Amino acid sequence: MKKSLNAAALLLMLTWTVSAQSPSGPKAGVDWPGFRGIAAAGVDDAKTLPTQWSVPDSRLVKWKVPVSGLGHSSPIVWGDQVCTASAISGTPDPQLKVGLYGDIGSVLDQTAHQWIVSCFDKRTGKPRWERIAKTGVPIVKRHPKSTHASSTLATDGRHIIAMFGSEGLYAYSPSGDLLWKKDFGTLDSGFYMVPDAQWGFASSPIIHNGRVIVQADVQKGSFVAAFDVRTGKELWRTPRGDVPTFSTPAVVSMNGRDQVIVNGWKHIGGYDLETGKEVWRMSGGGDIPVPTPITAHGLVFITNAHGKAAPIYAIKPTASGDITLKEGESSNAHIAWSYMRDGGYMQTPIVYGGILYVCRDNGVLSAFDAKTGAKHYQARLGDGKTGFSASAVASGGRLYFTSEDGDVYVVKAGPTYELLATNPLGEVAMATPAISEGTLLFRTRNHLVAVGER
Repeated sequence: MKKSLNAAALLLMLTWTVSAQSPSGPKAGVDWPGFRGIAAAGVDDAKTLPTQWSVPDSRLVKWKVPVSGLGHSSPIVWGDQVCTASAISGTPDPQLKVGLYGDIGSVLDQTAHQWIVSCFDKRTGKPRWERIAKTGVPIVKRHPKSTHASSTLATDGRHIIAMFGSEGLYAYSPSGDLLWKKDFGTLDSGFYMVPDAQWGFASSPIIHNGRVIVQADVQKGSFVAAFDVRTGKELWRTPRGDVPTFSTPAVVSMNGRDQVIVNGWKHIGGYDLETGKEVWRMSGGGDIPVPTPITAHGLVFITNAHGKAAPIYAIKPTASGDITLKEGESSNAHIAWSYMRDGGYMQTPIVYGGILYVCRDNGVLSAFDAKTGAKHYQARLGDGKTGFSASAVASGGRLYFTSEDGDVYVVKAGPTYELLATNPLGEVAMATPAISEGTLLFRTRNHLVAVGER
């Protein structure tokens, strides 16, 4: 017994020592380290956010600064610094067509571009630094609704990671020093049925336990991989047999180990974070997956759309092997519940309280009990003619949905639909906002905007 106690005490001391020496993680309420914030949850209840504002009227606008180029890269925050990424075309007014339409073609812009990372002071909006990662003609073309900088940055407070698809992966220090870079060659993301229709890369990198995770589902040579955040050294790379997808991966603790969870059409699945070995998989659903997997209440939620199906899956942490639903099934030993027609196409869903909110690109919002799948309501944001691509965020009992036209719909959280306000940004908005210390940070077509009480 004494020997066991001593061993336990030693283990506790070692654990404390490692924890004390480890760099601190993101601070809730302050940091928003990647796409949709901490763990891609999209939630920050630390300070009250405004319900009503107007950017065109400068009402509750703390600051508004121009951002060069086009980019759907969402703002990220660490401490007092906010950063984003852009691609600057040689064309004075590059095409960006928003709305609900079905054009699969690509933008023909063969001018030299600059891929940049820009950081600003969170309090004032004043520029801190800007770095050009690469200059040249884009290796692949983009969709009219997309940009050459659609991936959101990721940071752990010591590194800022920028993914520009075929143009490379870059690591900067918080002050803008280039630490390392990697070239993956051509990463051709586009319509799998029409290979000439190139749409541009959109999956964002994530950082977890000193690893940079990249998902690259492309026309040829798809993979998911992990790299050392300090050096860029490749730790593992696992091939994937899927068509081009545009989803950001997530890291979730399942079955007692951290797993990299990825969305997909032919291959939704989980991979061991340490080795890259596949743990579980399933197929089926929308054939152009975009939403990021999220976790809440002991379940992993995955949704996608396009084509014949638009499923929502609530996956249990016991998932192992092939967990694909058989025809006619809505659940099995590893899938708690599912719906086949209410999934989101562009937006990542959000769980707030006990409710899962899923908004489609046409503004149809559905609310479900996250644990059981029981539907609370279905309602429409906007007039049915407006597109929604930015993912929702939540705070203070309210959800914020940003339309492509630049209107932010504020919805009361709960089992009954209630629209509280509609607030104009004054510009096209495709990027998901960030939240930090009572401030909403929006990336619009031409600006970075901070909204909140002064």
